Order: sequence, then C-alpha cells, then structure tokens
Amino acid sequence: MENEITDPTYGQILEREIEGWKKFRRALRKEDQEVLDQLFEKARLHVEAGGSASRPWPFETILISMLLEQEKAMIELRSKMKESEEKKG
Repeated sequence: MENEITDPTYGQILEREIEGWKKFRRALRKEDQEVLDQLFEKARLHVEAGGSASRPWPFETILISMLLEQEKAMIELRSKMKESEEKKG
C-alpha cells in the first residue's frame, strides 16, 4: 500500500506546533523570543514520553513537558538556596 496515510509522530506534531507559534514569537521582544525558544527546547526533551501520552490536544503534553523542566529547575534552585543558607547559618 504505497498511498497509505500514517498518523504523524509526536515529534512531528511538536515541530508543527512550534512552527505555528512563529508569528507570535516574532511579535515578542528579543529576550522573550529567547525564553520561548528555551521552553520549546524543554518540550523537545520529552518527545519520547510525549509519544506515549494519548492526549486529544497535543499542546497539553507540550505544556506539561515544559512545566516538568521548570519544576526541576526550581527544585534545584531551592536546594542550592538551602545549602547556601546552611553554610551561612
């Protein structure tokens, strides 16, 4: 079956979604463009897991991937702050 249509992979869906935000990105200030790019890079870190999520709206999975990375960064910062306070105290 040469003309068989296959569903896009989550990675392909993610890239299409990122592409769909290009006009929004261009309207942002330069520093905000960089932050948005970083957020989408965070989502790309979870492509494999995203492929396992059967969500009706793929953007939910993209946002959860971004939030997961943000939470990990916050946990790391809290840990460093606590270590710093303990050294002072």
